[in-house]
Amino acid sequence: MDVATLLGILFGSGLVMGAILMGGQAILFVNVAGLLIVVGGCFSALFVKFPMKTVLLTFKVTAKAFLEKTQDLEALIDEIAEVATINRRDGTLALENYQTDQPFLGQAISYLVANVEPEFIEASLMNDTKILKERHDTGQDIFKSLGGSAPAFGMIGTLIGLIQMMASMSDPSQIGPSMAVALLTTFYGALLANLVFLPFADKLAIRSKHEVLVRQLIVDGVIAIIKGQAPSVLKECLQTYLPPKIRMAL
Repeated sequence: MDVATLLGILFGSGLVMGAILMGGQAILFVNVAGLLIVVGGCFSALFVKFPMKTVLLTFKVTAKAFLEKTQDLEALIDEIAEVATINRRDGTLALENYQTDQPFLGQAISYLVANVEPEFIEASLMNDTKILKERHDTGQDIFKSLGGSAPAFGMIGTLIGLIQMMASMSDPSQIGPSMAVALLTTFYGALLANLVFLPFADKLAIRSKHEVLVRQLIVDGVIAIIKGQAPSVLKECLQTYLPPKIRMAL
């Protein structure tokens, strides 16, 4: 999993738990009914807003985005320059058995070996990238939806608890559990929204931008290879994708 995401969730959860332990018994913050209202309500609303197939596919794509390592742009540029060198020295057919760990680059190389027109290669690869971005955008929308629903269902849980409390004013023993539901559901909703759902949406947006950047780099590299650009010049051109500090250090 993405280390920063994991550390953020663990650190945030640890701070909240530490504050709870410093103030009293942690068991006071455990309420199954309140948790069911918030979590169950969020996901129920999610399936109302989006088709089930879309939700399940989005979670799969999201998990893949967080579990896979971010592409090293320097290494990718070096690899594209290597492909350009092989193509220039041995010809396009020499790339037929070229092995790469980058699937999108492999797809681009297969078009290159098949001697496909540059316009078609660019259009096909960019259309693939557009579809990928749309899937990621849907993933962001889903997590934003969860982030918006969590506090709302927390408030619903609060109203339920208050109604139960008002209805049991004659029985003091029932006031405590009802008040716990009333307060804890708001707590659960705010915590899930601000520590999990909304940060996940933002992180997915960052990962999506990086993947689109990687794909654009590959497309530019392959088109330059087709046009016969020298590997050294191609590499220098592709280095514009790197942050200024890294370019200056090269």
